[in-house]
Amino acid sequence: MNADKAQILAWIDEERDALLGFFSEFLQAASPNPPGDTRAAVAVMERWLEERGIGYRLVAPQETMPNLVASFEGALPGRHLVLNGHVDVFPAAPAEPGGRDPFSGAIEDGRIYGRGAADMKCGTSAAMITFGLLHRLRDRLKGRLTLTAVSDEETGGRWGTRHLVETMPEEVLGDCCLNGEPSGIETVRFADKGTLRLTFEARTKGGHGAYPHLSPSATKIICALAQELLVLEEIEPELPAAIAEMLARPEVIAATDKSLGEGAAAIVPRVTVNIGVLQGGLKVNVLPDACQMQADIRMPPGMTKERILREIEPILARYPEVSMSEHVYHSYPSSACDPQSEMVGIIQDNVEALQGFRPVPIVSLGGSDARYWRWKGVEAYLYGPSPRTMGQRDEHVTVEEFFHIVRTHALSAYDYLQAS
Repeated sequence: MNADKAQILAWIDEERDALLGFFSEFLQAASPNPPGDTRAAVAVMERWLEERGIGYRLVAPQETMPNLVASFEGALPGRHLVLNGHVDVFPAAPAEPGGRDPFSGAIEDGRIYGRGAADMKCGTSAAMITFGLLHRLRDRLKGRLTLTAVSDEETGGRWGTRHLVETMPEEVLGDCCLNGEPSGIETVRFADKGTLRLTFEARTKGGHGAYPHLSPSATKIICALAQELLVLEEIEPELPAAIAEMLARPEVIAATDKSLGEGAAAIVPRVTVNIGVLQGGLKVNVLPDACQMQADIRMPPGMTKERILREIEPILARYPEVSMSEHVYHSYPSSACDPQSEMVGIIQDNVEALQGFRPVPIVSLGGSDARYWRWKGVEAYLYGPSPRTMGQRDEHVTVEEFFHIVRTHALSAYDYLQAS
């Protein structure tokens, strides 16, 4: 290990309490989306950069959703690496009696708790810290490093990464993107499944619950439709050959199940259907005249929304009382890049040096902002903490997992720039 990398690791060890304190404070600054007001969390990042004399700017197409962008040039020409993370998190239910505040940032028994700990304030903190550490070495670095901490990932990126890529591509696309979304430390994610979000609404006359002969029930119609939509999960996948071959490898299957939970490898190449919202009915003895259902359909690489919609068309034709609409800003195709690229090798080398194993490239079950880079032909990779607790009460990551992500991102960013 060269002197610069040794210095990076020494700084992380010396400043352990301050770095963990930043992560905790970041978690305490609630930023659920919806509603999407991330200003308090962005202010935590601003103070951290200002204390270190690092310049930045805010790009806020929506006042309550500022995006933080910072960049610096190394002493020598080279490649442009972009660090990306999001500030917004899932909404959180109020704490149960005697339970932990969902935005506590509490550090207990080797874990740090709070909504967004896994998804993805751990990864975004790692990006911030990496940017700050390499900024100290800028007189010896090659290329350019850019930080993008965005505020609208959870609802599709319209005011976050998508806005940055569309309005300032020369500043934020770069040559490669490193993202700390939860992946599990045993894996590197090189591809995301696509998403199709649909709303179905049934309308009938309705009436008294004792008179079902006078009108169909909107809730019964929607429930029957929900069952029929499960046929989409039987569609045979049309994976690109290279991805199909990789997903069939025993080590990839094992790593996917270990990282994402037993059974994950089986659904990576398949369509999945989640009925996320059902709303209908006014009273138990009233025949519902309206019912709404929202479906979240995940599509593997090679599957298009057009194919899914063709399969839905004959099903929907059997339900004349139902209308369908698409969530335009949260429906998107899959994305993928090279699973054996230089950056993947760099991450694997650093994890092996730190932990003694090489993380395996896999496909994400969920989506991420990495897609915006991949769609533009720029390689983008996810390496972050375990996804097991994201969205749960008492969401958390371990303290050591947090520091492992910080070390891996900082060393990998350094290696990528110096190799240019």
